[in-house]
Amino acid sequence: MSCLDQLHPESGDRLIKAINYSNGCRPFMMNYLKDGACSLSNNLSENSIRPLVVGRKNWLFCDTPAGADASMKIYSMIETAKANELDPLKYLSFLLEHRPDAEMSDGELEQFAPWSKLAQETCK
Repeated sequence: MSCLDQLHPESGDRLIKAINYSNGCRPFMMNYLKDGACSLSNNLSENSIRPLVVGRKNWLFCDTPAGADASMKIYSMIETAKANELDPLKYLSFLLEHRPDAEMSDGELEQFAPWSKLAQETCK
């Protein structure tokens, strides 16, 4: 039984809503306790997309769904390279030089992932 289960406020709509919200989130918050590798916060994810949100007006040239899709693929590759401690420019150059494609097997594509040994050696 948690501290929230013991609270029974008689007034204060906001307090009641906060308690109910917390109790509703409990199953999801308990996942953190199941695996110590889980992050309690999503700050890393939020911080990685912040440049995209701040620069939103700069990307008005993405006036088609295909243009927006292409831009987001590039941004995803850049942020994934950063998350794996690679130089984003070197990683993009690495991908353009080797040109992985959908015809490759999963094993062949795996060598181009930012966490692969080849990418780590080439793009640091």
